[in-house]
Amino acid sequence: MDLHIENILNDMDKDNYQAYLLTQFTNVEYISGYRPTSFAFCIIKENPIIYASGMDMELANQNSSIEVKKYESFEVMIDELKKEGVKNLAIEPNLPFSSYVKLRDDFSIDSKTYVDKQRMIKTPLEIEKITKATEIAQKSFLQLDILNNNGTEKEVAFDLVRLMIENGAFKESFDTIVTSGPASSLPHAIPQNKKLSQPILIDWGAIFDGYCSDNTRTMVYTERQHEIWDIVAEAHDKAIKAIKPGLKCCEVDKVARDVIVDYGYGDNFIHSTGHSLGLDIHETPGFSLRDDTIIEEGMVITVEPGIYLEGEFGVRLEDTVSISKKANVIGDLPLDII
Repeated sequence: MDLHIENILNDMDKDNYQAYLLTQFTNVEYISGYRPTSFAFCIIKENPIIYASGMDMELANQNSSIEVKKYESFEVMIDELKKEGVKNLAIEPNLPFSSYVKLRDDFSIDSKTYVDKQRMIKTPLEIEKITKATEIAQKSFLQLDILNNNGTEKEVAFDLVRLMIENGAFKESFDTIVTSGPASSLPHAIPQNKKLSQPILIDWGAIFDGYCSDNTRTMVYTERQHEIWDIVAEAHDKAIKAIKPGLKCCEVDKVARDVIVDYGYGDNFIHSTGHSLGLDIHETPGFSLRDDTIIEEGMVITVEPGIYLEGEFGVRLEDTVSISKKANVIGDLPLDII
């Protein structure tokens, strides 16, 4: 049996759960190797099973490492669980409420993050895939020749996605952000149909074999922009240098945040310092004020401090690190794009 499933079964046994229901596509893929295209119910128990839609049966049978059965109805699935003696059922926190309603009369239910706990620690193969996704994304960014590009924000974003796909990505790992001028003060700005102005902020990533990458670079021009860039770069570098197993995630956030606070821009750092990634672009844990997760070897987390000056501009610098005895930056793209 898969080690991840064994670990989850051990956690379930400690909490007295006989089954654990998953519907999130990436969780199903993580457990089985099969990513649903419509819906699926993956149930982790002593004999794990996936109830797949009729449309997905061929795909599921080709890719799933655990038993697949054609989904007939909720009633049939519930009856089969009850026949196996399931009384206590764990569910994902994000299980749709409509599904919970259908289950609550037959089982004692609570939400659990058993899969999230497994996904926090990446295997060497997972880190290889994230590294490859990063290499594709960074190579594509350099081919874009952003400093000599005369396109609109939307055109540049489109070209970057096209290059990533041409270089081997399945697709972009999130909606590519290309923003410039005053709009760069919006952390999640949407590319507009306007020519690039200054500064230029690009946040992009690729998916390779299911795994995501994530980088941000900001190209600055004026003395004022360089001043803010230098502060963000210092926060970025000091945070990465501080990362080591045994620290709490919130302590890394504090390292980055303290740099920015010391320069008087604490109120302009309006998000956390980073997030884990893998099959999803946002996973747990993250470098945030409230996350007291202990850092462990095998975690992969972004470091992305930023300063956002409303009406003026914003600067964000982001790299992804894999953690061994220290933080190892994935990829080799310089922070300073000249």
